[in-house]
Amino acid sequence: MISLITAGIGLLVATAILLLIRRDQLHVRHGAGWIIVALMFAGLGFAPSLVDWVARLVGIAYPPALAFVVAIAVLLIKILLMDIERARQEVQLQRLVQRVAMLEADLRQHIAPDDDLSP
Repeated sequence: MISLITAGIGLLVATAILLLIRRDQLHVRHGAGWIIVALMFAGLGFAPSLVDWVARLVGIAYPPALAFVVAIAVLLIKILLMDIERARQEVQLQRLVQRVAMLEADLRQHIAPDDDLSP
């Protein structure tokens, strides 16, 4: 019963992500990673013994611990990627602000009233 609930949640999340991508509310580049996560939820829901098998294979006595460690590692990688993207966007924004300031300065120089035309 629990595995069906987990699989259903995974499929529901995957469907929601696809809808967000289709409506252009989530960029495809970000959505692909989330779809993989949702499909992993669904897959583990349909085959929960897979975690037990992998845990035994690597020598972990308590199989849910493996799932928690992997989940935390995935979240940390996601946070790191988000920080890298945010830093890149901040640099890009700073450069755009500087370019606009330079263009405004050039525009002010060209539009400045000539002394000969003043009354």
